[in-house]
Amino acid sequence: MDQSTNWPVKTREMRNFCMDSTYWNEFEYRDDDIIVATWAKSGTTWVQQIIAQFIFEGEIGGLPIADMSPWLDFRLPPLEIKLPEIDAQTHRRFLKTHLPLDAYVFSPKVKYVYIARDGRDCCWSMYNHHASMLDWVYEEFNKLPYFGPVVAAPKTDDMYEYYMDWFINDGAPFWPFWENIRTWWEARNLPNVHFIHYQNLKDDMKGEMQKIGEFLGYDVNGLKKSTWDKMVLQCTFDYMKENATLSTPLGGDMFSGGATAFVNKGTNQRWKDTLSATDVAVYEARALAELGRECAHWLATGAFLR
Repeated sequence: MDQSTNWPVKTREMRNFCMDSTYWNEFEYRDDDIIVATWAKSGTTWVQQIIAQFIFEGEIGGLPIADMSPWLDFRLPPLEIKLPEIDAQTHRRFLKTHLPLDAYVFSPKVKYVYIARDGRDCCWSMYNHHASMLDWVYEEFNKLPYFGPVVAAPKTDDMYEYYMDWFINDGAPFWPFWENIRTWWEARNLPNVHFIHYQNLKDDMKGEMQKIGEFLGYDVNGLKKSTWDKMVLQCTFDYMKENATLSTPLGGDMFSGGATAFVNKGTNQRWKDTLSATDVAVYEARALAELGRECAHWLATGAFLR
């Protein structure tokens, strides 16, 4: 471990209806673990699908992503059920978290892949996720120890109203958006952290896949062309949509439209048909105030300022 590096230190807990940051407090990392981090609805499952290709060289064998790559801080199922299953994994482990970095136990030993997406695109995607969620999911959350109000079904089907609540109340009715981006951004230059932007993944998936693979220590150029082509194919939106039950938590049983409701559109800027020029300007000003110039520019464009 490089003693000269200022590694992130956990300073608080985040416990809400959905997540419990204490699940990481005693977690025993393996040196080759991979953690996928994001706010939510930013391409998390897509990145997990990509990482699975490298770990299994395209032979993922029909095993659901949520089983291969659990969300550790998610409160369903409880830690005492989830942890033994993770400990029993014999492949290179790749887990996910939706925690901000200051509420997470960071390990210098493992690799982190952080993916982000313009907040407006996250909100539009989250609405579909939220509106499709079945009643039994809310009921299960309500059975857990109380860590704050449990999210209910959307109060409105008006996308503008939903966005304004999300924007004004910072990620409502889920968890804060800006702090997630801001805290992970501070770690972007660490040697074991790799940043990805959702738009860049859409524009050049193959190129971004290669960067991810090389960051994780795989010899991408040494792969057989047939293997690489298969890996790329299995990460396309069409493939994931056609095989949605494998890339959706619980095979889609959480959602009224099944797995295809989870793997929905994968498109950006749907908000342009709803938000006015003033709304856009207000969002951009908020992003600048919350994140600073460099981070706000990257979040909006996927490009780092030089």
